Amino acid sequence: MSASEREDAREAVAGETTRATAARRDTPTKPPALRAFHRTRLWLGLGVAMIAIVIAGSLLPAGELPPVPLMGFDKVQHLLGYFLLSAYAVMLFARMRTQALCAAGLVALGIGLEVAQASLTVSREADPADALANAMGVLAGLAIAATPLATLLQRLDARWRQGRA
Repeated sequence: MSASEREDAREAVAGETTRATAARRDTPTKPPALRAFHRTRLWLGLGVAMIAIVIAGSLLPAGELPPVPLMGFDKVQHLLGYFLLSAYAVMLFARMRTQALCAAGLVALGIGLEVAQASLTVSREADPADALANAMGVLAGLAIAATPLATLLQRLDARWRQGRA
């Protein structure tokens, strides 16, 4: 390949790169899925830990769990637990689509854990009312998206950064 052919090839590649960059600039960009955090890994890790705790608590043998103080109080625990998971997802993710996908995943998790209790444990049983309470908690958690609570984690993250700076 001659020097002029190599130069022509470089110019062609540079031209393609310039056109691709211009096309990207002209294309509307989607907002990031995650909200802006200084400690993204910390907040994501905390969310994963919360889910792991729910999974572990759902599959522990019944004898290792604290007794329920009132009849039916476990439904309140289910609702509150899944509300916290869902609300946390709303605080982590900026886009409504991502929040909705997280909510669908949490509802599936709640149903899956009820099935797992029936099939993988000998001291636990599936309860459709628990799955319903889980789903209601997820929906309640999604509702904070329309409130100032949706940005609570960002505000905590920013305040923590200012305190340390």
